[in-house]
Amino acid sequence: LFANRFPAGALDNYKAEEWSIESNITIGAFRAPRSNFMAGAEQAFLDEVAEEAGKDPIQFRLDLLKRAQENPVGERNDYDAARYAGVLELVKEKSGWDAYRGDASRGVSAYFCHNTYAAHVLDLRVKDGTPIVEKVCCAIDCGIVVNPDAAINMAEGAITDGIGNAFYGELTFKDGVPEKNNFHQYRMIRMGEAPKEIDVHFVQNEIAPTGMGEPPFPPIFGAIANAMYKATGERQYSQPFLGDKKVLG
Repeated sequence: LFANRFPAGALDNYKAEEWSIESNITIGAFRAPRSNFMAGAEQAFLDEVAEEAGKDPIQFRLDLLKRAQENPVGERNDYDAARYAGVLELVKEKSGWDAYRGDASRGVSAYFCHNTYAAHVLDLRVKDGTPIVEKVCCAIDCGIVVNPDAAINMAEGAITDGIGNAFYGELTFKDGVPEKNNFHQYRMIRMGEAPKEIDVHFVQNEIAPTGMGEPPFPPIFGAIANAMYKATGERQYSQPFLGDKKVLG
């Protein structure tokens, strides 16, 4: 939990708490530690609030970030609201958000972690009860992009990895021992399930370069959850969204 990050600074009534839990199970770092599960819950919830407020989900986020820029609550906010808004504006433009009239269900999500800002617009459709991610449009502000090809590869990998984990990632234990000990038991995304298209864009600036391998990963969970809600009318509150299920419902 990062108490001083968004939506801190954008809300008058905001409280964040965390507790440490001791465990005798040996653990290792998962891609984008902590951010990987925080982003999905936060960004799916923001869509719910936007719906209740009757606002477009991207504009709702931009309005909050405008408050954080112009009249922030508190003085210890650990993010740059202008850069955060910048990736949302860019993904809104590049995805054709306002003019979109396609029949795919769209979800949006944005997050700041590892000193980098990332936003996704994800297009999803459900075929015979199976969700299919057709396209992801991604906007990233990682400062100066030193190696554009490598940066695009990292974004594509993080997005694909995130989709697989959102749908299938589950590690179960019995008597303190993992029940799945190799990839024949642990379900991962397959090549045929990867998005048909991933469109990556970078904010151009002269800011010192920051992380790239992890920041595109956390926001994909919220983008999927929000797109699945548009497709099915049901909110997703528990990952993996599919797991052992073959179809939705």
